[in-house]
Amino acid sequence: MTTLAFDDTGVDVVYEGTEFRLEQELIEEAIGKPYPEVTDHEVLQMVAEQPSLSGEPRRIADIIR
Repeated sequence: MTTLAFDDTGVDVVYEGTEFRLEQELIEEAIGKPYPEVTDHEVLQMVAEQPSLSGEPRRIADIIR
């Protein structure tokens, strides 16, 4: 199970029992677009090899407001 917690400067991740943080700059560089425009599905795909993507992707800007 993977848990993502978004805020204005990055994402706190729990992946297979390991906790770590993805900073905004790293996410923007990896995805190639501004942090607010990145979706939760894109971040999940950065973390997990074959994530189970359910529901519609949500932009970070919509999640943190």
